Amino acid sequence: MKFSPSIEMLFNGTGLSLPEQLEAVKRAGYDAYEFWGWESKDLDELAALQRRLGLALSAFCTTGVPLVDPRRREEMLDGLAASIGAAQKLGCRTLIGLAGQTLPDLDRATQLESVVDGLKAAAPLLEKAGVTLVLEPLNTLVNHKGHFLSRSDEAFAIVREVASTHVKVLFDLYHQQVTEGNLILNATNALEWVGHFHLADHPGRHEPGTGEIHYGNVLAAIREKGYNGYCGLEYAPTGGAEDSLRQFLAQYNTP
Repeated sequence: MKFSPSIEMLFNGTGLSLPEQLEAVKRAGYDAYEFWGWESKDLDELAALQRRLGLALSAFCTTGVPLVDPRRREEMLDGLAASIGAAQKLGCRTLIGLAGQTLPDLDRATQLESVVDGLKAAAPLLEKAGVTLVLEPLNTLVNHKGHFLSRSDEAFAIVREVASTHVKVLFDLYHQQVTEGNLILNATNALEWVGHFHLADHPGRHEPGTGEIHYGNVLAAIREKGYNGYCGLEYAPTGGAEDSLRQFLAQYNTP
């Protein structure tokens, strides 16, 4: 299991430049990082920073065209193609995709079918590029009211129907604690379909140890089931970001 700090969450409000953020990630003992959107970033600068610091980019978001809207399928695929190009330039193998907000003018069955069909259309592009798209359910109780996809079981059903090894689920332990709990069984019973994890504690979305999730047990269970991919640290630290990252490794980065 490998950990990758999410720089927008960890360094929000610090005033650090992008190079300073990545230098802090490296100093704290990490070999990878992740971020949200790529379109406003200088990809050449990022690629050079990664080479200089010896950092891998674990994941970032594809463009925000919703999967729930079949009328925007071509726009979604164009955005995915551009995101794949950015991923290849940065040596990234995982893109994060979202279903989008629930549309009031379409029934839920139509929107669900659009998510599945959109991912099926995306699969050949992803497979050819060697990139995996991970579909992320988001909680609708605290952070993302109106989002179409919130439950892990529905996300797993979607990716199983798509039936591509390059379309999986991003299991966000924070979002799923808010939505459904039962984290260990829900994650490990379908672990072959998990392509990425995110973590933060609840309530507050701060670092592990500040809320109700027993991260020692959760991470140990995921490790024991054989997961050796990335876990993104997508939390808002209660203190200094770099110190928080060091403390996380000291506590949770066990074999």
